[in-house]
Amino acid sequence: MSHFSTGFKSLRRAPFQALAAISVLAITFFVSTLLVLLGYSSNKILQYFETRPQIIAFLKDDAETGEMRALQSRLEGDLRVSQVNYVSKEDALEIYKGATTDNPLLGELVSPSIFPASLEFSASDLSYAEALVGEVKSEKVVESVAFTASLGGESTLGDVIARLKTITLYIRVGGVIAMSLLAATSLVVLMVIIGMRITVQRKEVESLSLLGAGSWFIRAPIMIEAFMYSFIGVIIGWTAALVLVMYSTPGVISYFGQIPVLPRDTLFFFGLFGAIFGGELLIGMIIATFGSYIAISRSLGRK
Repeated sequence: MSHFSTGFKSLRRAPFQALAAISVLAITFFVSTLLVLLGYSSNKILQYFETRPQIIAFLKDDAETGEMRALQSRLEGDLRVSQVNYVSKEDALEIYKGATTDNPLLGELVSPSIFPASLEFSASDLSYAEALVGEVKSEKVVESVAFTASLGGESTLGDVIARLKTITLYIRVGGVIAMSLLAATSLVVLMVIIGMRITVQRKEVESLSLLGAGSWFIRAPIMIEAFMYSFIGVIIGWTAALVLVMYSTPGVISYFGQIPVLPRDTLFFFGLFGAIFGGELLIGMIIATFGSYIAISRSLGRK
């Protein structure tokens, strides 16, 4: 208990330095929390759009029901495929009427016979789309195949997929780089602040060493003080980020609609923040331990 009291008294002896240290750490962990959430949201957006482009296989009018069902069953059993839907001629007409509600007369002028039945499905990953299109086109019951992400027709399908994959890769790599830079910045900030605090107490540390104080007796109060900086900084930064995200969540969810950029389930939402808090607390304690250990070792090594 005496080590905690010593560390707390040391913190109170220099309130402005402690305030500066805690402020920097709070900002660091505040930004870190938001960046982790940004990485989570970016990943959800990418997953959404990776499976969003649909492959539509238009079936021949003379195709037999058994052959169509067989193709649908094969697609449903393919691990590369998700969300297989059969759209009949009547369903296609209803979709057309829904798209032309502003001009009902257009829906009255057509009949189901002019619309082809189709199988609509998505690829579980964009890299599978081109191969799936080629395989489905070779089926004898398929008249033609369309890919909703290919605005320039089937001939540009490969280019479209390549562009989407490139954008996805850039976003993911950029997120990893940003996280790495922030982690490195957090490490440097903590070590510098702890080192400055130990430098102020160097004479006291050297005096204790000359009086024969043990290594743990000298290190413990400084390490505990570093733990206090980290712990308080994590709590303030994490809490500020939590309040900001909770305040903005309704607007964010409303803006992005069906895209699950943030957890909609309350338990999962707080579970995610709990995991972030635990990770940040662990990182803060580890950095405080190593930073204070290295700084006091350098002070004891000086003559």
